Amino acid sequence: MAEQRGVGELLVELAQVMDKLRSPDGCPWDREQDHVSLKPYLLEEAYEVLEAIELGDMHKLAEELGDLLLQIVFHAQVAKEQGNFDLTEPLRQIITKMKRRHPHVFGDVQVESSQQVLRNWEEIKAQERGGEEKGSLLDSVPRNMPALMQACKVQAKAARVGFDWDDITGAWAKVTEEKAELEGAIAGGDKRKISEELGDLLFAIVNVARFLEVEPESALLSTVMKFRRRFAYIEKQAQAAGRELNSYSLQELDCWWEEAKGR
Repeated sequence: MAEQRGVGELLVELAQVMDKLRSPDGCPWDREQDHVSLKPYLLEEAYEVLEAIELGDMHKLAEELGDLLLQIVFHAQVAKEQGNFDLTEPLRQIITKMKRRHPHVFGDVQVESSQQVLRNWEEIKAQERGGEEKGSLLDSVPRNMPALMQACKVQAKAARVGFDWDDITGAWAKVTEEKAELEGAIAGGDKRKISEELGDLLFAIVNVARFLEVEPESALLSTVMKFRRRFAYIEKQAQAAGRELNSYSLQELDCWWEEAKGR
């Protein structure tokens, strides 16, 4: 209980800090912000959390989670000043929602697997919508979500109602099919068609990732970070040799690339 009180006290203090920053004698920059202007920072902080997780750096993760929490408190403060809600409202709503959607933990419902938990989750969400006009099953997936994440989400949603391959074999066959169609589009030279077929191929690869239970956004982020590390090694070696990168041949640079892989 002492730890919980500590968390509560710190959260209140953070809200007070934000209130002070937004006050007339606070920070001019903070006072100028609104929900729209803060959007890029919310995304940036979320991605920095992902990077810290990928690096396995727990000190950085704690710092970045704090930065992300600040953005949430910031939005709540703006909403409070506009007379909409304060920080207690999102806290109250998420606590209520988590208890309601976990009847196997906070109620007497029995579950046998995580898949059953997901099915129950969707059923409870449908009940929460109540008398609302039923739209597309995919409407709950935000359209401004990053493309890889969005592809994975809509595929998973469709799969839950049976619109899915029986196993990964079908997903792999689709990748082969889309690859052939992309090659045909490239041969035809139609830029619009090439873009369309490339998108189809990426979508098919995301489906394979889903069957493999690999989160494609995280997988690609890991590869990008690996590329950055190896390229930084190449830059360091070139700098030590006193020459510009563009003065080396691809073969020379590739030798350092292989060294970086070995390291």
